[in-house]
Amino acid sequence: MALPEKQRRLPIIVNEVQKAPAILDEVHRLIETEGLSFVLCGSSAHKLKRGGANLLGGRAWRFELHPLSWRELPEFDLLRALNRGLVPSHYDSTAHRRALGGYVADYLKEEVFDEGLMRNAAAFSRFFDALNFSHGEILNFSSLARDCGVDSKTVREYFQILEDTLLGQMIEPFARRRSRAIITSAPKFYLLDVGVAGHVCGRSVERARGENFGRAFEHFILMELLAYSSFSETDFPIRYWRTKSGLEVDFVAGATGQVAIEVKGARVRGEDLKGLLAYTEEHRPAASIVVCAEPAARRIGTIDVLPWAVFLERLWTGSVPSLPCRPD
Repeated sequence: MALPEKQRRLPIIVNEVQKAPAILDEVHRLIETEGLSFVLCGSSAHKLKRGGANLLGGRAWRFELHPLSWRELPEFDLLRALNRGLVPSHYDSTAHRRALGGYVADYLKEEVFDEGLMRNAAAFSRFFDALNFSHGEILNFSSLARDCGVDSKTVREYFQILEDTLLGQMIEPFARRRSRAIITSAPKFYLLDVGVAGHVCGRSVERARGENFGRAFEHFILMELLAYSSFSETDFPIRYWRTKSGLEVDFVAGATGQVAIEVKGARVRGEDLKGLLAYTEEHRPAASIVVCAEPAARRIGTIDVLPWAVFLERLWTGSVPSLPCRPD
């Protein structure tokens, strides 16, 4: 308050605000009585909620920082992104394996422990190791619980902690109506970054083909969808669709499921379209898209087969039919 008034009108930046949640009461007072403005940064909503912190209801706008997106890298290298991830310091690192190893060992695990978010460190460590075979797959909480030596309620709490500390995201199933034929309650989980997930899963992507490429490529497309949804301020939901007979669409975007997206690392064949065709027949989406690594766009019936760069150009320019875009 001793600063000149002109300087006081500049935003006041407070980093890692979750480490001193009581400061939010003072922030609240200064907003109300002095008209000051703040940029409050943090990496754990869980600790703020648990501590009963003043969350500045009605006085704060929420923004999310995602890893780098395709549009932010003018000389984008897909294989580099899939192996290193898109956390800036990892993407640019000359020793990205060490950087990722340190991030996973010293941040992902220790950050959760340091905040005192659980008491059974050994069980959580086993849970984290179990992510290498459950990442991006439909979750079976009972099976994971047996592997970790805890109950399924505890495993659900572990996933919630990872979400609240911004380390991952649940993707829920899409179902317009309840049906015995459709999976409606089992989510998938993805870590915040494709490179981090690759390190956790022990994955290396040497070329643009094969199972490892396909899994990493799917995660990368999800990261782009999540970033666009957030940065465009449209916040449309992203879910997946799967029947109990095994037909699946990787991502269903929009409140009514108006855009169906299948991600394929290999050349797209007719048999790869079964899930999209089934979803299209049932829900009549505005757009059915296969995102792939093929060199040129083509169309198969009502389905657009798009090279990933073409799809991302349409996504970030707001040109995907019926997908919400930020108004000018």
